[in-house]
Amino acid sequence: MTKSLTLPDAKRVHVSGSANGSIELLEYGDYECLFCADAQPIVKEIQRRLGDNLLFAFRHFPLINIHPHSEHAAEAAEAAGAQENFWGMHDLLFENQRALEDEDLVAYAGELGLDQRRLIREVTSSVYALRIREDFKSGVRGGVNGTPTLFLNGERYDGTRDLKHLLDALTTK
Repeated sequence: MTKSLTLPDAKRVHVSGSANGSIELLEYGDYECLFCADAQPIVKEIQRRLGDNLLFAFRHFPLINIHPHSEHAAEAAEAAGAQENFWGMHDLLFENQRALEDEDLVAYAGELGLDQRRLIREVTSSVYALRIREDFKSGVRGGVNGTPTLFLNGERYDGTRDLKHLLDALTTK
């Protein structure tokens, strides 16, 4: 049975694109997941091609049992978001997913012009742990059991995760 999810309130989750977009793409992801990193350029190209017709949202689904750095990476993305640069950190984490130690996270914060001390303080004290846990729980309720898991227009997508198939699925529903 296909699970259905609606995009959450934009004030609570990280969204990119137009809130008036007729097409919705929701990703549950893990910054240390190789498959998520492989999906990133595809998602970026979909965003480029669909422009204002697409609303993209990202929720954290750190698989901490197999990806020991994924939780701190998610915390770093949230901490960057608190400094108005979630998407910059999001992109850097995927681009550098083999370097996700705390000192790497501090370096990425510096690269983005963020307050590095604030970021690492928030990461190491788990300021955003509840938010990340809420994302994770919402994924479990929606049938997410691995990453990346995509929902297209509210419906879980289990098809091929290449550009052609995803674009076709997004534009034909």
